[in-house]
Amino acid sequence: MVNEPTAVAAKGSDFRFPDAPEEEKYSVCVHCGFCLEVCPTYQAWGDENHSPRGRVYLIKACAEGELPLDESVIDPVFTCLDCRACETVCPSGVQVGALVEEARGQVFYARDAEGKRDPVMRFFLRGVFPRPARLRVIRRLMRFYQKSGLQKLARSTGVLRVLPPQVREMEDVIPEIGRGPAIDVLPETIAPQGERKATAALFTGCVMDVFFSDVNEATARVLVRNGVEVRVPKDQICCGALQVHAGDRDMAREMAKRNIEVFERAGADYVAINAAGCGAALKEYPELFRDDPAWRDRAVQFSSRVRDISQLLVEVGFDPPKAELPMAVTYHDACHLCHAQKIRYEPRSLLKSVPGLTLCEMPDSDRCCGSAGIYNLTHPEMANELLERKMDDVPEGVDAIVMGNPGCMMQIRLGVKRRNQPLRVMHTVEVLDLAYQREGSR
Repeated sequence: MVNEPTAVAAKGSDFRFPDAPEEEKYSVCVHCGFCLEVCPTYQAWGDENHSPRGRVYLIKACAEGELPLDESVIDPVFTCLDCRACETVCPSGVQVGALVEEARGQVFYARDAEGKRDPVMRFFLRGVFPRPARLRVIRRLMRFYQKSGLQKLARSTGVLRVLPPQVREMEDVIPEIGRGPAIDVLPETIAPQGERKATAALFTGCVMDVFFSDVNEATARVLVRNGVEVRVPKDQICCGALQVHAGDRDMAREMAKRNIEVFERAGADYVAINAAGCGAALKEYPELFRDDPAWRDRAVQFSSRVRDISQLLVEVGFDPPKAELPMAVTYHDACHLCHAQKIRYEPRSLLKSVPGLTLCEMPDSDRCCGSAGIYNLTHPEMANELLERKMDDVPEGVDAIVMGNPGCMMQIRLGVKRRNQPLRVMHTVEVLDLAYQREGSR
């Protein structure tokens, strides 16, 4: 049985803003408890309120006016990693992720109405991520910081000690910023090699193109190598996943509208994405427009074309590399790839196609690594505990840890750094791209 939270009941529901959690979502939970065994926060704390069924109960009670929207509800809702592991095992099909995100929206707008805005968070959610020009400026500043000697100076003088520990550690594992974002470097259209099988518009993303633009370039090369014409819409913007996770659903809708229009104009068969969190957000655009029939239909059409890069390659058919790549790798299932998008087979299929490569399965490969968007910055203790468990599960003797999400790549780079292990952290498409490049060097 669920231990009912003790709180003063509110008269009427505190979910008074649009996009409130829907009864049809929370009413299907039968509190069976299958979710308890896979929930990272419940496993760590053993607190019913921090389990999926506990969170659903709290959301239901708040929606029905039995609980106020106070910290007894807000804290469990925001300490959820939104990893969706509970959805994978739920026999009733409860959409816990959607319920949590909708509840966060109620908190966001309640705080807004009360004048309790977080100015820093609001600045990034509305002033940075939706604005590609500002992201480019940040990228250029970071590259200057790395190349000019400022980074070495900051580290040698200890000035970085003024930063919170989790931010300081992340600074230490930021990849080397390349020549430019892929959205600028890549041409608008790249012809395929051989017969054209399909066309794909590449979604370059924000975090991916700031920190891992080389992965975007590798994605384009691999698609072209496999007969897919690549189109790169230059006026696309961030997917809006961070806004949804934070509860800023209005901003997320505006960003979704922009992307839907941009990729409609691109006219491609598919929208190719290589970031698990972004891919899940793009596929869930219809949820943002559930009360707007005109935009919902367009969102449905858009989302039906979205494919993770591994999913797309398997769907259109890819050429197995011919050159050997003698290395042993293990694969980490990014939460929003395996739980939200239900993609597990396709990345492994790509890896297993590479001659000479050995795939060593990781125990509990689909357990969250603790990244979860910016969770590793907002909840560092829980994130660190999950990262330690993830690193404990890395098989001995592997050369690289492979995955399909930039947030996971940053988090696991941190784990490798902490343990001083000689391991590469790679995106799945980078492995395939490397194998193709070895063909040309034979």
